[in-house]
Parts: sequence; C-alpha cells; structure tokens
Amino acid sequence: MKRREFIASTAALVVSSQHLRAQGKRHRLGFLAVGDGSGKTLNKAELAFLDGLRSYGWIEGKNLIIEYRFSQPADRLAASVTDLIALSPDVLVAPGPQAAKALKSATVTIPIVFVSVADPVRLGLVQSLSRPGGNMTGISTMVPDDFLEKRLEILRELVPGASKIALLVNPDNPMQRLYLAEGQIPRAAQRLGVALLTVEATKAEELDLAFASAAAQHADAIIDWGDALTFVRLRELLRSRQSIICQQTTCSDITPMADCRYTGPM
Repeated sequence: MKRREFIASTAALVVSSQHLRAQGKRHRLGFLAVGDGSGKTLNKAELAFLDGLRSYGWIEGKNLIIEYRFSQPADRLAASVTDLIALSPDVLVAPGPQAAKALKSATVTIPIVFVSVADPVRLGLVQSLSRPGGNMTGISTMVPDDFLEKRLEILRELVPGASKIALLVNPDNPMQRLYLAEGQIPRAAQRLGVALLTVEATKAEELDLAFASAAAQHADAIIDWGDALTFVRLRELLRSRQSIICQQTTCSDITPMADCRYTGPM
C-alpha cells in the first residue's frame, strides 16, 4: 500500500467524521488491547484512547464499531490477531511490540497504528520514522541509547548503596530481545560500575520466580524494563509479595510505567 493511500485511510477515521456521519456509514476499528490482564477489561490508558476518539466525534455504536480482542494473557495473542483480521476492519490498533509484530505478519493491506514501541525501525516494523512505508505507522517511544543507563543513575540516587541491580525482562518481548542481543546491558553496567543481572518472566505466574531469583542473588534493587505483562500486573504483584521479599533482601524498584508506581520497599 502506498503511503498516501495509507494516510488517507487512517486519517479518515479522525478528521472526516462529519462527512461520514452524513453518509450514515459506520467504520470498523480492530483494537488489539492489552487490557487489565484478564483478557476482558480495558485498562485506564485504553479507556482514555476511547475518550479521545469521542472528542473527535467518533462514537462507538453510532459511526464507529470497535472490535475488542486482547493480547493478554500472552497465549491469547495469536487467536486475537486471527479474529481481528477475519473481521476486515478499516484500521487496526496495536499496543506494544509483540502485538505490532503479530499484526504486521498477518496483513499487508489493513492500516495498522502501533503505540508504545520503543524503536519501530530497528524492530523492522517501518522503514524510517519520517517515511514508515507499508501499512504501519504509529507512536514511537524512542529515546537515546543511554536511556537504560539514565534509569540506572536515577535508581542509584534513590538507593545510593546499590551495587547489584536486577533487570526484569520478558524474553518474548522482541524489543527487549533485540537490546539484550546487542549487549547494551553489560556496557551500561560497566560504565556505572555496578553488577547488573537479568531476571526473566514471560507470564504472570513466572513473576514470583523472577522476584525470588533477584532476592536469592542478593540484588539491591530491581529495574522493570517495561512490558505489557508488568504494565497490567506489577502493582498488584508488588503489594502481594512485599512482606515475603523484604524478609530476604532490602530491595527497591523503578518502573517506566506511571500507572505502576508503588511507594515503599519491594
């Protein structure tokens, strides 16, 4: 699909609502949501997205049909993508790198808008930020390559004695997998003079093991790299495991997700 055609088809959903309402036509949006982790309910950020659509005159049930499918739990992603593609929506919305890659692999004709993808170019979703090409565009959360190092610096200000830090990663997250393969973590740790270890979780039930691994390795702090899994579960998990983990180690956490901020020791 040419870029001009792609822009025209997606822009129609947000800037020409008056014309479409006059025609009485309802457009279909496929929303591959992260949700609250249950696979049933949208999270606060996604509800805000729907508020934004309404502010542009797009009212669900009037001129817009929204088909919701969920990427969480993670084993639901493939079936959700298949369901959405079968509905032939006018546009697809994909939150995060896993969902974006799954939709890209499933269609080259339906316009896809992604959000919360750190580096869509290196991930192979688009050709460039200025000229994405293909049928994808969206919002990049790209930051300089030393972003992880900056977060380590902030964490050490919060926990001055931290010399061993655990990084919570999801190996199924293609963006995290890419950074791990490129060796950025050891370089950042070496520059700051800290020991940086990784603990892994690909699903909710593995988070217990990840926290226990950090405690067993006497980590002074944990950084959540940021993933759909922790976005929907971290606050709940930190609260429920606070007393257990604090018996093993004095540990603090830093997460990029504003909705997951938690006050107190982990």
